[in-house]
Amino acid sequence: MSYRRTEIWKSIDWFTVILYVLMVVAGWFSICGASYEFDNVGLFDIAGRPGSQLMWMGLSVGIIFVILMLESDFFDVFAYLIYAVVILLLIATIFLAPNIKGSHSWLVLGPIRLQPAEFAKFATALAVAKLMNIYGFKLTAPKNFLVVLVLIFLPMVCILLQKETGSALVYLAFFLMLYREGMSGYILLAGVCAVVFFVTEMKYSEIILGITSMGEFIVSNIILAITMVLVYLERKDNKAVFIMLIGIATAYVAGYITSLFIPVDFALIAEGLVLLSVLYLIYLSARNWVWHYILIGFFALASLAFLFSVDYVFNNVLEPHQQIRIKVSLGLEDDPSGAGYNVNQSKIAIGSGGLTGKGFLNGTQTKLKYVPEQDTDFIFCTVGEEQGFVGATAVLILFGIFIIRLIMLAERQGNTFRRVYGYSVASIFFFHLAINVGMVTGLTPVIGIPLPFFSYGGSSLWGFTILLFIFLRLDASRNDR
Repeated sequence: MSYRRTEIWKSIDWFTVILYVLMVVAGWFSICGASYEFDNVGLFDIAGRPGSQLMWMGLSVGIIFVILMLESDFFDVFAYLIYAVVILLLIATIFLAPNIKGSHSWLVLGPIRLQPAEFAKFATALAVAKLMNIYGFKLTAPKNFLVVLVLIFLPMVCILLQKETGSALVYLAFFLMLYREGMSGYILLAGVCAVVFFVTEMKYSEIILGITSMGEFIVSNIILAITMVLVYLERKDNKAVFIMLIGIATAYVAGYITSLFIPVDFALIAEGLVLLSVLYLIYLSARNWVWHYILIGFFALASLAFLFSVDYVFNNVLEPHQQIRIKVSLGLEDDPSGAGYNVNQSKIAIGSGGLTGKGFLNGTQTKLKYVPEQDTDFIFCTVGEEQGFVGATAVLILFGIFIIRLIMLAERQGNTFRRVYGYSVASIFFFHLAINVGMVTGLTPVIGIPLPFFSYGGSSLWGFTILLFIFLRLDASRNDR
């Protein structure tokens, strides 16, 4: 039986809609607190940011209505077309967008400014979901996985060319969905290890152990530990692990004894042990005809190569402002009046809120404009100052419930298209929340991504609204035949 549009209001997940409304309204009050000026315009004046955001919220209602009135098959049928149109917009933005704060990411159409990168998220999610919904599609097939990566990385590269690093990194969230859909855990492990290796090498590169870098020594030993754990988990080969442990212990004891007489490069010993471990794994693979040993050896070798590339990438690939932000985040440099200014002021604003906050429109740090971008990327500091620990915790709990609900909805979908799209939506919201809050509190480098439904901006609000309500429309027709 065909699905009737009049039944959409009965089938839609109203719990998620209520969460959406709560976050949007709370976001508006936060924008009021961050940007309202008593001697300027009123809260409802369209000339001010609260008034403008209220207008975007009203227009969002119209967008929601249009999405819910469309047949659910529309998004499947036109997924590739929507993706192609958005990619063309991203490419056009590279050449047509004016330079705004160092990036070329905004298309200016008279009084209206649009950021296509915000709309590329739902377009990419639709395209990936449609591809993975093909009959017989298996993510583990190398060709299929490569095509999925192309769909994900194409908008990411376009956004990088617009000098919007933060918006581009959001596309890494898709790997969380891919892991759910059967992607090898090695790939997810490699991503986590890359971050850990990079941070550890940068954090401890200045500390000297004997005649070498402590960072290289620590990372090399982490690689050895992960290699042995993988050998045990994949092959249950206690003998191989025992031999590797004996070899490592012997090498370090010999190195320590030698260091009593001459300087010893302990990092070089650790790196040599990684190479010896790789050779040993190749030997085991050839003797037993087991490819798992080769894969583990390749992981160890690639990890070592990544370690050697960290300094080059940091000094030659990253921009100077990106370098200083990373150094400040890792505590390698103190730049309270430069790169560290935003985060320091944000921490002061959040801390000044205390347990219950200073109250709506009573935040002194935000009123005096001490925190740059306090109504966009740093909006969470306004929540912390005006509503205190209680309010900030409530917002985080609200987001937590929201993301968990999205995962529950994704799990109950009857086909791959809806499930993949649902997990993509949940992953994108989780990534935005984790990085934005981490950025505002100094846990992650400042990369400039908005907090969904809270940060000021029409493109941001519309992009997240479309992303969410397409999924709610798909979920509402999950029982269709």
